[in-house]
Amino acid sequence: MKVWVKLLIGAILGMTIGFLLPEENANITAVLQWLEKLAMGVGRYAVVPVLLFSLIMAVYELRLDDQFWYMVLKNLIVIVIASVFVISFGIFVTMIFSPARIPIEKAEQLELLSLDTAANIIDIFPSNMLSVLTSGGIYLFPVFVFAFFIGMGLNYDRNFVKPVITLIDSLSRIFFHVASFFSEILGFILIVLSAYWAVNFSEIMQAKVYKELIIMLAVFSAVLCFGILPLFLYFLKPRVNPWVVLYGSLGPAITALVSRDINFSIPVVQRHSKDNFGIRRRSSALSLALFSTFCRCGSAMVAAAAFIVIIKSYTYIRIETVDLISIGIRALVISFLLARHPGEGAYIALAALCLGYGGGEYRAGYLILKPMAFYLVAIGAFIDIMLTSFGTYVIAKTNNFIHEERSPGRFI
Repeated sequence: MKVWVKLLIGAILGMTIGFLLPEENANITAVLQWLEKLAMGVGRYAVVPVLLFSLIMAVYELRLDDQFWYMVLKNLIVIVIASVFVISFGIFVTMIFSPARIPIEKAEQLELLSLDTAANIIDIFPSNMLSVLTSGGIYLFPVFVFAFFIGMGLNYDRNFVKPVITLIDSLSRIFFHVASFFSEILGFILIVLSAYWAVNFSEIMQAKVYKELIIMLAVFSAVLCFGILPLFLYFLKPRVNPWVVLYGSLGPAITALVSRDINFSIPVVQRHSKDNFGIRRRSSALSLALFSTFCRCGSAMVAAAAFIVIIKSYTYIRIETVDLISIGIRALVISFLLARHPGEGAYIALAALCLGYGGGEYRAGYLILKPMAFYLVAIGAFIDIMLTSFGTYVIAKTNNFIHEERSPGRFI
């Protein structure tokens, strides 16, 4: 059975269970929360070692071929272009198909939500560089920086480092197969995650004030990821079939939507990149590291759309074009700063938009959307992972890093 079919069956089965569970049962909710925490741990279990050793080898091999900085620059250019397009398009659609106003409820106190950019930068370079490997596996950028320096160090003198290179290469392949095993059993894990997803979704659908925003984000994300983004692949040289690439990305799309977590989905993207598209490790590992860190424009776009709805809920005054440009620029900057928040990116971005906009009248605005925060995060993670999957393929295809073209019948 195809991996994406296992994931889809698990998601459908879990959602069916979730919708059938009794409503507002504290015991059931507590059990589901515990099971969700366990399931997320299983899904993230292998992400640090598989990315660490793969990225070390990618840096080493690209440096050996004198292509490393070129590949980094190309990835970053694609990330910036994709981010500008997605955020701009999302704001435009939100203004055209504006969801209904949401009733304002007075917030008792603000939650302590922050990007905490200064602390994030400090954490990249701890006093002991080995401590990044025991940081909990949530904030992966310090791990990527660690891998970068080790990969650079392997180019020191091949006579001395050859045994280390062989060891790291072996560990990379071993942990890839370990991560592949977990991707095979994720269908069972998604039963738990999708059941909890369905319980939360049932609760917000009862409060009908969120219905139009929910529908708009669902339709927009589907059209963007299943329609517009594949069409961009028509511009690639040599020509590719975009719908084949889309089909090969269904597994990561399902895991991202249900888990609402980037780190949970990264090993799935990595396996699909190799086993479906035949992308070489040196390209996929680098692209995954850069896209998962900096290409969070899906989460930022969802936050920008939700923030526009919040502004319209607070006031009847028309939002001027200059304000929309300001929101878009701020959302774009925030999208590059969400690396510490793989599982709550869209809501953190929304809080950052609210806390830093205007004279402070919207500081508590994000709290009116707190009941549907999980949904905002799910849509944002779904778009982020689809962009990561497409971006990884585009970078590999345009640099001839695909070692074997595979037919859809041979996809996992």
